[in-house]
Amino acid sequence: MSEARVTRWDLFVWLALAGAGLAFTWLAVRFASPLGTDAAPFLGTYQWNAGPATVLAPVVAAVVISVAARGWWDRVSWPIVLLTGYLAGLMWTLALAVVNGAEGLYGPANHTGEPPGPALVLRWIHRAGLTGPLAVGLLLTAVGALLVPLVLVAVRNGCGDVEARRYLPVVALAPYAIWVAASLDGLVAVLVAAMVAAGAWASDHRRTGPKAGAGAITAGLLLGMAAMFSFAVPWMGFSLVCLYFARRRAALNILTGLGALVPVAVAQVLGFRWVDGLLAAQRERPVLWWGAISLAVLLLAAGPALVASLRKMRNTPGWPFLVGAGAAVLSTVLAGLARGGVEHAWLTFFPWLTVAATAPERQAGPPVPSPLLLVGAGAAAAVVLRAALAP
Repeated sequence: MSEARVTRWDLFVWLALAGAGLAFTWLAVRFASPLGTDAAPFLGTYQWNAGPATVLAPVVAAVVISVAARGWWDRVSWPIVLLTGYLAGLMWTLALAVVNGAEGLYGPANHTGEPPGPALVLRWIHRAGLTGPLAVGLLLTAVGALLVPLVLVAVRNGCGDVEARRYLPVVALAPYAIWVAASLDGLVAVLVAAMVAAGAWASDHRRTGPKAGAGAITAGLLLGMAAMFSFAVPWMGFSLVCLYFARRRAALNILTGLGALVPVAVAQVLGFRWVDGLLAAQRERPVLWWGAISLAVLLLAAGPALVASLRKMRNTPGWPFLVGAGAAVLSTVLAGLARGGVEHAWLTFFPWLTVAATAPERQAGPPVPSPLLLVGAGAAAAVVLRAALAP
């Protein structure tokens, strides 16, 4: 089967699964106990609001896809790939945010969640002189866009240079960018991406001794810091466990684990008990219904590239990233934490679930082009979804 036909089949499978997920969501809204939202499978409300700014996102997507189709990212230097990847992701996130007006860029004025990290970050931002919601939102959006180059760094280390370059449009135009703009969840995703990149760097065969140890400890510190923002994040550490064992660097698990305990221990000394916070995070929403609905959110947020990635998972040396994120999703569902809002809570997992989208069609096979049909379809879905969801 030709590459084009395989890509069309992946798109068809995604459309079928997404349709089934939405149908299940309709049944849940109709027959389940109250789901706690008017916009299932997401939290929030639906309010169609397309205007002149809606055109900006398709233009950004068209430019990125056109550049990728011409193979420009295959030819330029790696620093240019990272810089332009960041700019592409930033423009895509901003373009989606303003579909419903400038309100999409208003950052949170405060945060009352269980983990202390978000409240502390907002306090530091306000002390730095940024008190307006628009200024806070723009800062958080600029930081959240760092997710793109950090993921590319990890993918290059784990999968190869060509695969990382061709993965750029997939991660830069991802549908989940809707929830990166003006969001503290984007900051968490950046911390996790930095953690994975640090672990991949530390476990590279070129790194030994103190350098490898320092990288592994840094990865653990980043994981522990991210855990101060979200109770779902620590599951992503399983990706490094898989990566270290795959690279026969199992001893690095000890250093990363010790590093992760440091922020948790500091927080406990200051009065926050992470385990107690986890137990207190339960909500009065039907966990069984939301557990299934959350998988529909996963399909929509990750986009059609998810199907290609799952199909080729065995063909990529970056499988630890995908397996780690998949295990994190499964664990949060089984633990009863998937009670709505996973479009935010799983933002740290989404990029890693699609890393195999640019893997060869067979193990050690020739490189494949970027799945631009899937990227374009996902971008179109994101624009429609952004226009339908109230800011």
